[in-house]
Amino acid sequence: MAVKIRLQRHGSKKRPFYFIVVADARAPRDGKFIQKIGTYNPLTVPATVQIDRQKALEWLHNGAQPTDTVRRILSYKGVLFLKHLLRGVTLGLFDEATAMQKFQVWHEEHEGKIRKKQEDASRDRRGSRRGAPVHRPERRPE
Repeated sequence: MAVKIRLQRHGSKKRPFYFIVVADARAPRDGKFIQKIGTYNPLTVPATVQIDRQKALEWLHNGAQPTDTVRRILSYKGVLFLKHLLRGVTLGLFDEATAMQKFQVWHEEHEGKIRKKQEDASRDRRGSRRGAPVHRPERRPE
């Protein structure tokens, strides 16, 4: 049985919200799934992703194939980088403590970038509200 890690759409029309699920490749997009491993909300700036890293790693090690979009999400959250580091541990290139230290350094740097994006987005939203001129139609004298 071919297993995929993919997005399952929820939400209303024009307001998508996705569950990240592990499902049989033959199942329909919003149909039966094996396990839910996270959520993805593309409407927030930046997009909100919550994922269980351990479950995702377990499924990747068991051979589940992520779709293109989910692969990008897993890369964004560091799951694929962690899988890469753990592969180095199994090959004996470095120990697990070094791998976790490398991941923590990357994770802290990545979280800082995300916070900066959120602050910039909120600053832009606040600035556009305050500085926007109020449009009032001109009255013509009669």
